[in-house]
Amino acid sequence: MENEQTTTTFTRLPDDAFLSLGAQQIAYVKPINLPDGAHAIGIFSADGKAVAAAPSVEIAQALIRQHDLEPALVH
Repeated sequence: MENEQTTTTFTRLPDDAFLSLGAQQIAYVKPINLPDGAHAIGIFSADGKAVAAAPSVEIAQALIRQHDLEPALVH
């Protein structure tokens, strides 16, 4: 058997292109504190912009799926 070497070249993805990855497919959820001190589940777009808040993870996930996106939990 001959030993074949392959070379992989990576190109750096520009920051703005990286931020838009998943923007049309994924919304992130994580616990947040509202300005009035109440706890909620924040819904964020793939680029990190706050979109909405929900009272529970289940409701947040349902809202996300209603908009044809997949929810992802941020730890």
